Amino acid sequence: MKIAITYENGKVFQHFGHTENFKIYDVSDGKIVSFEVVNTEGQGHGALSAFLKERGVEVLICGGIGGGAKQALSENGIRIFGGVTGDCDGAVNAYLKGELAFDPNVKCSHHDHEHAEGHTCGDHGCGKHECKN
Repeated sequence: MKIAITYENGKVFQHFGHTENFKIYDVSDGKIVSFEVVNTEGQGHGALSAFLKERGVEVLICGGIGGGAKQALSENGIRIFGGVTGDCDGAVNAYLKGELAFDPNVKCSHHDHEHAEGHTCGDHGCGKHECKN
């Protein structure tokens, strides 16, 4: 099984759609057998689901994540454990023990608010701004 975590300096990065790196773990018999840090090569939001699927990822651990990304990941058969903070290795080990603290209803706070440009966040890709509350 492969588990991916949004990664920045050893910690769970808190915005899935803006992550520059994933730490991807290979797990066998409930133990980590190897891992690698993989750069997303500038891909964001919708493209990240395919990026993970191409690498055989079955589980994603992350901080905040928007509804569109959750749907795309789900459609690709990737289970999501969002709302996680702290150390990446610790989060994976907690997941493997069935002790990971996560929020099944996590929603990225950068989404679903109105902008002056006439769209709602979640419609990313316009390239006109970085969403902020």
